Amino acid sequence: QVQLVESGGGLVQAGGSLRLSCAASGRTIDRFNMGWFRQAPGKEREFVALIRWSDGRLYYADSVKGRFTISRDNAKNAVYLQMNSLRLEDTAVYYCAADTSRRVASTAPHDYDYWGQGTQVTVSS
Repeated sequence: QVQLVESGGGLVQAGGSLRLSCAASGRTIDRFNMGWFRQAPGKEREFVALIRWSDGRLYYADSVKGRFTISRDNAKNAVYLQMNSLRLEDTAVYYCAADTSRRVASTAPHDYDYWGQGTQVTVSS
């Protein structure tokens, strides 16, 4: 079992920044692909960013590329999402997720086994 707890969400003005953290417990996550997803009201959960366990390769949704940065600290058993130049459309609940299958990489939510409870990010004008 892996427990994931997100933090760092909040209210920010457009153009501002936030850093989300995801603390893992129960198992070490150094051999899991770790992803961030988000879900806005009335919309499906969507992929945001992924860091691959094997080589640290990064993947981003086109909508956040160049603005968001995913990183991990295996010593702290944690994953982060630095979000810059935030836009109104970034408003959503953000979720951290772990894919324990050791597949190459997946941006599909159904491929992730463990999820955090989510943290709300609200971007205002």
